[in-house]
Amino acid sequence: MLTGTTVICVKRDGQVAIGGDGQVTFGNNTIMKAHACKIRKLYEGRILAGFAGSVADSLTLFDKFERKLEEYRGNLERAAVELARDWRMDRVLRRLEALLVVADQKHLLIISGSGEVIEPDDGIAAVGSGSPYALAAARALVNHTSLKAEQVVQSALEIAASICIYTNDHITIEKL
Repeated sequence: MLTGTTVICVKRDGQVAIGGDGQVTFGNNTIMKAHACKIRKLYEGRILAGFAGSVADSLTLFDKFERKLEEYRGNLERAAVELARDWRMDRVLRRLEALLVVADQKHLLIISGSGEVIEPDDGIAAVGSGSPYALAAARALVNHTSLKAEQVVQSALEIAASICIYTNDHITIEKL
């Protein structure tokens, strides 16, 4: 499991929101930074992306994913599959330790270095050490409230931060 962060993305009622906490953890017991930004908009603001894992590795993957988006003119699915293929096949990329969550208005995907491109059934994806907590909270909120996607993300991250020692409550959210 990747430690040191929580990123969650929710698609609901035509809205898409992604959020992440700000904690960067070094080893098992040191908080190196509390206000990092692990999410961003890509491809002319039409795609949301977030990462969990090594910061340097994740930023490398963001750059490669951005190039794939340009190459495939914003086609999220195609860019994700090509990144996953390259990630798995390339000797250098294969050693990168990170997970990406990416979304546009149509699709929400988790991309891993072992070649997986997974589209969750329920429109909710989470990665990082606090992801089980955020995912459970988001599913309950989606099933039992009428909160907007952005509000679900905010609340789910707050809940994860109250449970997971690798997740803090400095939350950044982007939405489409």
